[in-house]
Amino acid sequence: MPRESTGSGGFFDVARCLKKLEGLDEEVGKQEFWDDNESAQKTLQERAALQRKVNIWKDLHKECEDTEAMIALSEEEKDESLYPEIKSALEALEVELSKAELKAMLSGQNDANNAILSINSGAGGTESQDWANMLLRMYTRWGDRNEYKTEVLDMQYGEEAGIKSATVLFTGEYTYGYLKAEIGVHRLVRISPFDANKRRHTSFASVFVYPEVQDDIDVEIIESDLKIDVYRASGPGGQGVNTTDSAVRITHVPSGIVVQCQNERSQHKNKLSAMKVLKARLYELEQEKIREEMKDLEQSKKKIEWGSQIRSYVLHPYRMAKDLRTNVEKGNVDAVLDGDLDDFIQGYLLMETGKNSEGA
Repeated sequence: MPRESTGSGGFFDVARCLKKLEGLDEEVGKQEFWDDNESAQKTLQERAALQRKVNIWKDLHKECEDTEAMIALSEEEKDESLYPEIKSALEALEVELSKAELKAMLSGQNDANNAILSINSGAGGTESQDWANMLLRMYTRWGDRNEYKTEVLDMQYGEEAGIKSATVLFTGEYTYGYLKAEIGVHRLVRISPFDANKRRHTSFASVFVYPEVQDDIDVEIIESDLKIDVYRASGPGGQGVNTTDSAVRITHVPSGIVVQCQNERSQHKNKLSAMKVLKARLYELEQEKIREEMKDLEQSKKKIEWGSQIRSYVLHPYRMAKDLRTNVEKGNVDAVLDGDLDDFIQGYLLMETGKNSEGA
């Protein structure tokens, strides 16, 4: 059973969390709490993160108590008919504990937020565009597996097959915390289905992830800083899918950030979706400036110019998916491409948690 830790290094360290929550509640209750809005928002975010951790522990604690009661009843009544139910409960508890352990690693300011994921094909035309489309399917299948809602905000199709780029909103708790593990270049090695000579090809595509900005967080966007273009949405092969200019492209001139959305038939809805993505990207940019890590972000983006990949997916001459940061590998690459990413995500979070512990 999960126990309340009274020390500082426990798994959930619930005693510390509860004590901290008590102090934060006192702070929130003060009359002058909202005098400094930025500080108040940070306090509320910290409180929400602690409350989520406590709730996870409470849920696990209740499941443990229910299972213990079932075991005690079976022993008292000498009733072996309860064994299958007990076995099933213990297996379910093990799964929930693993999920809780993963969530416990997510303590970043935006980890609990929804995520906006963008995929861009690399050099190589049809090959890379098809690979980008495979990645899009992989991530949407991962979302389905975890019961997250996915919404494609924008899709730029390739001339012959696949996609040039895609932007997807993942809605659900901790989607950003999990998907940030996927930021970087992804490499595919396979016998090309587009090569008549059946030669082996290597393709690249990049993935970047932004936290969706909450409505209560103020990101200043000056209308005069925006260049807004409307155009006719296009489908595969460049064919028009709408008869009106409903697609929207927004350029934020000071930062050079360009976002676009063409998935809705309504120009108004496309503009709202594009502004949501722009807000998230500007917020992320500002956060990096505040943390004085802008240089690190720019370096990571430069790496996405096909200089170094984070993961390889090999379909020929052998079959394996391997993360080059953590050395986590899986032989069933088909399952990985069907959304089985949890081992890779967990490996990354464990690595980052270890780095943070060493630096603490």
